[in-house]
Order: sequence, then structure tokens, then C-alpha cells
Amino acid sequence: MHASQGRSAGLGLALASAFAFGGSGVAAKPLIEAGLDPLHVVWLRVTGAALVLLPVAWRHRDLLRRKPALLVGFGLLAVAGVQAFYFASLSRIPVGVALLIEYLAPALVLGWVRFVQRRPVTRAAALGVVLAAGGLACVVQVWSGLSFDVLGLLLALAAACCQVGYFVLSDQGADEAEQAERADPVGVIAYGLLIGSLVLTVVARPWGMDWGVLGDRADMNGTSVPAWLLLGWIVLVATVLAYVTGVISVRRLSPQVAGVVACLEAVIATVLAWVLLGEHLDAPQIIGGAVVLVGAFIAQSSTPKAPASGPVAGSGPAAGTAETAERDAELSAGRTAP
Repeated sequence: MHASQGRSAGLGLALASAFAFGGSGVAAKPLIEAGLDPLHVVWLRVTGAALVLLPVAWRHRDLLRRKPALLVGFGLLAVAGVQAFYFASLSRIPVGVALLIEYLAPALVLGWVRFVQRRPVTRAAALGVVLAAGGLACVVQVWSGLSFDVLGLLLALAAACCQVGYFVLSDQGADEAEQAERADPVGVIAYGLLIGSLVLTVVARPWGMDWGVLGDRADMNGTSVPAWLLLGWIVLVATVLAYVTGVISVRRLSPQVAGVVACLEAVIATVLAWVLLGEHLDAPQIIGGAVVLVGAFIAQSSTPKAPASGPVAGSGPAAGTAETAERDAELSAGRTAP
């Protein structure tokens, strides 16, 4: 019962993370159209979130001594890497193609688990990835405007690899035997954002930004909205809330299952753009969104078929013996404390 409740809570957190991440585009686009450079928006997003979580970083300052490699890896890959490589790829290939390649990350996570960690994966998890990737291709309409640019595709693939780092690193330390040895997920996020902010400062060079845009208003499909309000949404909801719920969901589910659910971000982003920005969906996009939902559901609801001797990737805490599942579920409650 405890394991089932933990899995349900993990799914809910993963969906909340997907919604929060998906809402970043509808807030960022008006700011970019108002005159801000995309990299400057990314820098404001990461730096603002880092400042919000600064008290958390101070509270968990022991992580600098205990888990320095984890913090640096999370900051470079999960924060700075994903953002920088994705935006760089947009200058060379269509947005839909770049987004599809980035969200190949769940499939790459399965490859990491199967061929690097040499652990088995469930067929349902693999099927869920295939369905989600196919549905995502319909949502972003990958067939429209595809231009083959080797460098652009490599940059988007680099963003996907960095996103793999997000899911894999988010799961690190979750199975430490002692509570005191575990890396608190919110503390890891706080330091990851701080490190990512430092890296993006060098890349984005914010000293050349037009700060006056933030004191003005931006147009959202004919509605005038204060720019600072949009930035507040990006920082507090699309970054702080998104990362916190996302990392905790990975620990309650598994990297590959949470990764498939994260594909919903593209669907949510498209629907929000339809409602708030007037970017209408057509039939293939609606069908594709439904396929992504089905794929995510199949992956997260798969029944593990592994022997009791060990867990199966993609199966969550239900794999293994009943005693192990019960113990993991009880420990998971301690992983979410800030």
C-alpha cells in the first residue's frame, strides 16, 4: 500500500513538473518578442530561481563537502547544459525538430540503464517511450520545415544528453542506506541553479541586456501583461516549482518512467500556446498529444516482472520483495523534506 501511494504521489509530482516546465514558453515568448534575447531570458530564469533558493543552499551547505561532483554535474548538465544547447540549436534547425530531439532523452535514459548500468528494463517502459516519441513527433509537426543541419542536430542531441543527466543525477543518492548520507533533492537543485547561473553568466553576458524591457509591458495575444509578472511566472513556477517537483518525482518513480511523463511538457506547452497565444492545434497535433498521454500512462503503470532478487529499471519500488518495497516507500518520505 505504501509503495503504491508513493508511486501515485510520484506520478502527480511528475505531472506537476511537466505542467510547470511546459508553462515557461508562453511566458518567455512575449518577453523575447518585447526585445529580450532568448539567452538573456534563460539567464534571468536560472539566476532568479537560484536567488529564491539561496536560503535552501545555505541550509544544505554541507552538500558542498559531501557531494561536490553531484552538484557540479547537476549545475552543468541539468541546468546550464540543457538550456544553452537547446537555444543554440534553435538558431540552426526548426523548433519542432530541436524539441523532438531533446525529448529523445527518455529513450536515451533507457539506453543508459540497459547498456551502461546493465540492468533490465520492462517492455512496457520501452513501449511507452516509443509511443511518446511518436506522439511527440505529431505534436511538434516534425515533418514541417525540416532542414538537415549537422551542427544543429548535434547541438539538439547534446541538449538531450544533458537532459539524461538531469534524470540520472536526480536519482543519485536516493538509495543511500543512512538518512544522513542522502543528498537532499531541494538542496541539490539550489546548488545546481547557482552553478548553472555562473556558467550562463559567461555564455549569455547579461551586462548587455536591455533591462528597460522588464519595467515595460509585453503583448500576449492582444493582452498587455507586465513583463515583471511574466518573469515572475518563469522564475517561481516554470523553474523553482518545476525543478523541485521534477527531481522529487524521479526519486519516487524512476529516471526512465519520470522521463516519459516529462514528454507531456511538449503537449502542455502546445495547449497553453493554443489558449494563451492563439497558436491553434490541428488534428495531427491533437492525435499526437493523445498518443503521448497513452505512452506515459503505459510506462508508469507497467507491472514489474523481475525476480525478487533485485529491482527492475522502470518498475519503481514495487520491484523486489514486499519487504523491500515497503522499506523503500517509507524511506521515500524522508527524501522529500527540504
